[in-house]
Amino acid sequence: MRIERHYTTDGQSPYAAISFRTATSEIRNPDGSIVFRLDNVEVPAAWSQVATDVIAQKYFRKAGVPARLKRVEENAVPSWLWRSETDAEALAALPEAERFGAETDVRQVFDRMAGTWAYWGWKGGYFSSEADARAFFDELRFMLATQKAAPNSPQWFNTGLHWAYGIEGPSQGHYYVDPWTKELVQSATAYEHPQPHACFIQSVSDDLVNEGGIM
Repeated sequence: MRIERHYTTDGQSPYAAISFRTATSEIRNPDGSIVFRLDNVEVPAAWSQVATDVIAQKYFRKAGVPARLKRVEENAVPSWLWRSETDAEALAALPEAERFGAETDVRQVFDRMAGTWAYWGWKGGYFSSEADARAFFDELRFMLATQKAAPNSPQWFNTGLHWAYGIEGPSQGHYYVDPWTKELVQSATAYEHPQPHACFIQSVSDDLVNEGGIM
C-alpha cells in the first residue's frame, strides 16, 4: 500500500504547522460544586471548549502512564515504530508519587493511536515501504489534530495503551488474526489487541467479552 502525503512533510513533525494552547476542562454540578477539573491540558488552539472537554474528561488515560519509558526492540520493525514499556530502573530513581500519571496532552493520544495503527499495518505487511508507513503515521496524526478524521469511541479509550505505555490487563476474550500465521488467536492481554470497535449489546443479559460473550 502506497501512502501519499497531503498535509505533512517527510522529516518534519506533523504538528509543526499547528498551534497549541493550554486549557482547563471542568464539570460542575447545578449547585456550582466541581465534579471534575483538569488544568494544563494541551490542545490545538483551534479546538473548541467542547472538543477539549470530551478528550480531557473521556479519552485521556487517567492512570498508569509511566513517567519513564524504554523502547522494545523488534528486528523486523523500524526503530521509530518499536513499542514502549515501563523503564523500571529509571522509575525507581523517581519519588514513588511521580512514577505513574495520566495523559494531559492530545498529542499523546494521537501518537498512541496512529502509532499503533502503523505498527499493526507494518506487521501485517500492508505498506509498500517504510516511507509509506511513516507517511501513514504522520498524515493520521495531522488529521486527528485538525479534526479532519476521527475514529469511534473505543479507539480513543483503548488503542495504543500497550504500544505506547506497555499497559496490560487480564485477557477479556478478544480475538485477532495473527499476521504471520493467519490464524485466529485469543489476545493474551486486554490492551495488546484491544476491543477497538463499537459494541452491539442486544439485551441486559448479553456479555460483550469473556466466555460466551457476543464477540
